[in-house]
Amino acid sequence: MTDGAPKEFDLGKLLAERGAERYELHSRHLNHQLPRMLRTIGFDKVYERAEGAYFWDAEGNDYLDMLAGFGVMGLGRHHPVVRKALHDVLDASLADLTRFDCQPLPGLLAEKLLAHSPHLDRVFFGNSGTEAVETALKFARYATGKPRILYCAHAFHGLTTGSLSVNGEAGFRDGFAPLLPDTAIALGDLDALERELKRGDVAGFVVEPIQGKGVHESPPGFLRAAQELLRRHKGLLIADEVQTGLGRTGDFYAYQHEEGVEPDLLCVAKALSGGYVPVGATLGKDWIFKRVYSSMDRVLVHSASFGSNAQAMAAGLAVLSVMEDQEIVANARRSGDLLRERLTALIGRYELLHDVRGRGLMIGIEFGRPSSLKLRSRWTMLQAARKGLFAQMVVVPLFQKHRILTQVSGDHLEVIKLIPPLVVGEREVERFVGAFTSVMDDAHSGGGLMWDFGKTLVKQAVANR
Repeated sequence: MTDGAPKEFDLGKLLAERGAERYELHSRHLNHQLPRMLRTIGFDKVYERAEGAYFWDAEGNDYLDMLAGFGVMGLGRHHPVVRKALHDVLDASLADLTRFDCQPLPGLLAEKLLAHSPHLDRVFFGNSGTEAVETALKFARYATGKPRILYCAHAFHGLTTGSLSVNGEAGFRDGFAPLLPDTAIALGDLDALERELKRGDVAGFVVEPIQGKGVHESPPGFLRAAQELLRRHKGLLIADEVQTGLGRTGDFYAYQHEEGVEPDLLCVAKALSGGYVPVGATLGKDWIFKRVYSSMDRVLVHSASFGSNAQAMAAGLAVLSVMEDQEIVANARRSGDLLRERLTALIGRYELLHDVRGRGLMIGIEFGRPSSLKLRSRWTMLQAARKGLFAQMVVVPLFQKHRILTQVSGDHLEVIKLIPPLVVGEREVERFVGAFTSVMDDAHSGGGLMWDFGKTLVKQAVANR
């Protein structure tokens, strides 16, 4: 024991004294490659505050956020309604996480979520998107009595071992085998899906209605046809809406864009947190939950230590309230249509710009091989060093010159993914399009700082081989 009064913890003082050490602390104690990467591409900034779709550095410069924390900041940063809800729940001093009572907030949030998917009946709350997927995989296996899950090539469903087993990107899987015995098919390949289902051991098919990696949308009619095949072979349709859900694509859930689709299990997370408290949710049909939790002996057969905590539930309830009151889904559809329309109009103007795709505020900008000889030789040099370098060459000046944060949509892809906060409007669209046009003008001039930076990226890529 120590003598005297307890020492007061002062967070503001700690940050004032040690905040400048942020990059050194990360290099010393966390993932040391992150600060190294940030310094290489000139992203090693120090931000002082954030609000909505913007954050500010120490000099007072504003930065437009077109990344939203990989989709977490659906309402932007520090939404006042979510902030108040968290203050309120902390001030309430609830008897939270006793493990042996039933608090009201989880039931209220489940009720709100299920209202947007009326064909689903129950919810399990975890702490992240990958946990939501893990829950769906376990529930599908147990409910059907079958071992295998199908997934799509290039899918991303998380990085824990079960979710990694249905991750369609080899770069994430390498070195972590053995994984679960699951099977990949191409997005949209109904013949491959039916062929695998005929083997009789498939518990379910997990799919992103729009893949985050590359921003590839499932073909029209695919989800409905897949659902019919799965029902015929007694398998489950698992919709991973961790990134696409809660208004991102201009519908509350992306699967709702296709009439008649009713997933058996649905995974959500990211934006449900309000950007504050990690939360994931797995929604499912009543019979699935009742099969998993079939007796009192199995009441804790699947649980999470921090699942359904009051802070996460309060944040989720506040998020859904804001979405309804401020018509966030409609804004995402309207702003997304405007942004995609403005960018699509540039395709004929720039030979390096090959495609603009997506729905709502989930947009992919794809670059490709130019036709002119001078640009083609530069493009070939980049591709020989490492595919994806040109997209990174666009990301960097957008940030350094125009103070707009974006990022490539996946490793070895010439695609930038735009997933801004769902509160952006015409002002942010115009700012991005103006900056993007400037960067494209520079790229097509054949010289300048952009291509000089490209040479730096090439040297870095070669050195890392």
